[in-house]
Amino acid sequence: MKFNSSLFYLFVFLFGLVPSSTIAQYSRAKTKQAKTRILFIYDASNSMNGKWQSANKNQIAQKLLSQSLDSLANTENLELALRVYGHQKYYRQGQDCNDTKLEVAFGPNNTDKIKARLATIVPKGTTPIAQTLEKAAEDFSFCPDCRNIIIMITDGLEECNGDPCAVSMKLQERGIVLKPFVIGIGLDLDFRKSFECIGNFFDASDEKTFKKVLNIVISQALNSTTAQINLLDANGNPSETNVGITLYDRNTGAATQSFMHTLNGKGNPDTLTLDPVTTYNMTVHTIPEIGLDSFQLIPGKHNIFGIDASQGFLEIKAGDYRNREKIQALVRKSGESQTTYVQAINDKVKYISGMYDLEILTLPRIYLNDVAVSQSHTTTIEIPKPGKLTINKGGTGPCSVLKKDGNELVKVFEVNPRSLKTTISLQPGRYVALYRPVGARGVIFTQEEAFIIKSGASASVNF
Repeated sequence: MKFNSSLFYLFVFLFGLVPSSTIAQYSRAKTKQAKTRILFIYDASNSMNGKWQSANKNQIAQKLLSQSLDSLANTENLELALRVYGHQKYYRQGQDCNDTKLEVAFGPNNTDKIKARLATIVPKGTTPIAQTLEKAAEDFSFCPDCRNIIIMITDGLEECNGDPCAVSMKLQERGIVLKPFVIGIGLDLDFRKSFECIGNFFDASDEKTFKKVLNIVISQALNSTTAQINLLDANGNPSETNVGITLYDRNTGAATQSFMHTLNGKGNPDTLTLDPVTTYNMTVHTIPEIGLDSFQLIPGKHNIFGIDASQGFLEIKAGDYRNREKIQALVRKSGESQTTYVQAINDKVKYISGMYDLEILTLPRIYLNDVAVSQSHTTTIEIPKPGKLTINKGGTGPCSVLKKDGNELVKVFEVNPRSLKTTISLQPGRYVALYRPVGARGVIFTQEEAFIIKSGASASVNF
């Protein structure tokens, strides 16, 4: 087995959740949370016989892990299991990359059973980390409401040409585990970088730090932490609220929580209970939506996250456009082609502060560019009151309505060829209507009528 005995690597793969103070305190806590399942993966490769601090690495790791197990005894909604690798075949007999075994299956109140089996383990062989992680996935029976956690303790690098990082990401993406924690002892910078792909990295330089880190990890596995999301206005105050928010697991892409942002009775953003192990992406369902990617909670603390969400209102008023006409406006961010929102005329809608382009679906359409929406202000756009046009045709046939724009005629509306009478709302202006009876076979039969539309007035064209 090739290994530098001066290095002691401790990988903690944590797939579950939450913060606390001491393990014993959390062990006594009565909780109605979903069942938590913790699988301990223990490195019993030959390098664990190496000297470290007050004894060899195997002795220290067994002692500290046993102490942690004592603190977990009789914890409600908790099941534990133990998987060991490198303990079945001596490295002198050849490398065995399948040397991994579930020694104690999941069950409640089995800390003594795990401690007893752990005490008999003798380090012998190699370090098949990737293979062990793949097998560990099979140790968790199907349980949609369980929180599955793996804590792996090892002092060596992968020796069987596997890719622990790829396996870890696969397990996370499949929803079997959450983001791992990596705790390394004696790692130089190059080695540290090689483990950052697995999860969060912690450096343990001695027995005391080892014990502290192990306790912190188990504490996070058993508890929840709190957070608040500040939607900041233009002055940096968390005054924006009443908007939907969705939190996603960054690794799996699954939505973990959706809620309506709320200010509590004291006017502060309400407190959330979240999993500090998960790395989140957040979408705030403003118009347009805004987001915060790859943020993670600090266990044991009240986490506060702020995101700029300054908003104002846009109101588009149009006299005499009733609900029956369903006139709408396409709202886009200035200079962009993608529609941000479709707003009904005479509605007042809240937008993220900024500049917007409007395409109002009147006849003809009205285009307004660089309309400003600012913090806590209502920007009001008033469009002219339309007029009414009635077209009476003596028979069926094609008919178009064109608007005079200087010397140019622009098509506004196509009348149903089969309709003999059509009434439409038009913006004030000068127009031309063209009509040709369906049976007439020459352009000379085209009929043309010019007319003017005034606000609030009616006009008619008779062919």
